[in-house]
Amino acid sequence: MKKRYIVLSALLSTFLLCSCEKPTTGNGANTNSSNIAIENTDTGIDSATEHADTTTEATSIETNNGIYVDFKDGDSPLFEVANGWSNGNMFNCTWRIQNCTFTDEKMQLIIDWDTAGASIPYSGAEYRSTDNYGYGRYEVSMKPIQNDGVISSFFTYTGPTDNNPWDEIDIEFLGKDTTKVQFNYFTNGEGNHEYIHDLGFDASENFHTYAFEWHKDKIVWFVDDVEVYSATENIPATEGKIMMNVWPGTGVDAWLNPFDDSDLPLIAEYEWISFTSFEE
Repeated sequence: MKKRYIVLSALLSTFLLCSCEKPTTGNGANTNSSNIAIENTDTGIDSATEHADTTTEATSIETNNGIYVDFKDGDSPLFEVANGWSNGNMFNCTWRIQNCTFTDEKMQLIIDWDTAGASIPYSGAEYRSTDNYGYGRYEVSMKPIQNDGVISSFFTYTGPTDNNPWDEIDIEFLGKDTTKVQFNYFTNGEGNHEYIHDLGFDASENFHTYAFEWHKDKIVWFVDDVEVYSATENIPATEGKIMMNVWPGTGVDAWLNPFDDSDLPLIAEYEWISFTSFEE
């Protein structure tokens, strides 16, 4: 954990000085684009400040060098919650603001039945930054869902609704086997870079840190500050949002296994996230 504290110390110091898809479809595919409007719901994105009326506010540090968000105190004004629409395709859920909660000093992203009367039977959760970020180190402390047919994630994404190419870098947990993690990326919509890493532990049982460093010429992924994989071909170049989501799949049984809805709700938990920029 030494590297995390070095990064956080640097962010705190700067702040104080300044203040005194398997398918070739990615996690962010169609995120806020070509969305399916769901009947009998409010559509759109609810900002973190709007969501914060039922929560306290997270420790959020933003500097020229990056951000650090600790969910122990609640929601963050640097992020927003998806609400009232579906990505469609393999995403078998409607995003609901109530599926993103802040309790026990953590953020919970929840998959559940959808009780709002929509045509899709399930609800999911998505939490995203309001700003875009580029080259740098992205890190999260999280505990994913263990359950057939679901994804728990941490990733960057931008796409057509931002007037950008589809660029994405993923850390994804397939709930069918949480002793492994999948890394992936897309450049201008071109994927097929999936890599499965054997963790040597069950990620759903305890919190661990997962990170990637995005450079001009490579992406390097880390587990508990240990480098475990890198990629050097056709690297994304477009800044994107920092995102986390949980969702049940449909039509992707070969990848995720059929979705098991016998034990809803299902909950992934997040302790903190950070981004430290690189000058490249």
